[in-house]
Amino acid sequence: MSLFAFTRSPPAPRVVPSHVDLDLPDGPVRVAVKVEPRARRYSLRLPTGSDEPVLTLPKSGRIGEAVAFLERHRGWLAERLARRPGKVAFAHGAVVPLRGLDHRIFHRPDRRGTVWIDEIGGSPHLCVAGAEEHLARRLTDFLRREARRDIEPAVALHAGRLGVRASAVRLKDTVSRWGSCTAAGELSFSWRVILAPPFVLDYLVAHEVAHLREMNHSARFWRCVAETCPDMERGRLWLKRHGAGLHAYG
Repeated sequence: MSLFAFTRSPPAPRVVPSHVDLDLPDGPVRVAVKVEPRARRYSLRLPTGSDEPVLTLPKSGRIGEAVAFLERHRGWLAERLARRPGKVAFAHGAVVPLRGLDHRIFHRPDRRGTVWIDEIGGSPHLCVAGAEEHLARRLTDFLRREARRDIEPAVALHAGRLGVRASAVRLKDTVSRWGSCTAAGELSFSWRVILAPPFVLDYLVAHEVAHLREMNHSARFWRCVAETCPDMERGRLWLKRHGAGLHAYG
């Protein structure tokens, strides 16, 4: 008598598309799809500085359920997309804020490789010399230098008030956070904060410097921020309400 052993084939791997398309009143929108093992539920978000919404599934999620979730939130997504600021390229004639004050970009091809601020017709202008193809890079470099020029003294001021010391100060162009502090005492900031009013930069620096004393967001931490920056609430609310718009420039 012959015996035959049968084994059950393993289930086919679950296929999750990288994107799905959603029709909205203003036209179709491409939505990125990602699986997050630590997620407990479906979520939809519009990341700061990104052109693409993100639909997140938990590890056990099903794409059909995720798409149904997306459909239920199409109104929310349409509203958020409509409120998103449009891109402003660094180009001749564009208006860009610097320390909260609007400046118009004025290309000066007749001058050699520099950027300076000038008053033209009663309003401030960012004059950019050199070839047009280098304008955006030169202006970005200028704004980064201006950011460092304001951030480093602010770090020294708040660190002195709190009795702490930063081991390094770095500038980045992050979209998920405005600043960070490492356990080694290194502070990082988005250079784009130079576009905001000065009280915003002051709050952001005070926030990160306070982490040199309290590496958390406890009540003690917020007391540290208030100790060195009594006007912190104004800066915090400005970033919450208007910070996303700073990523539209450049």
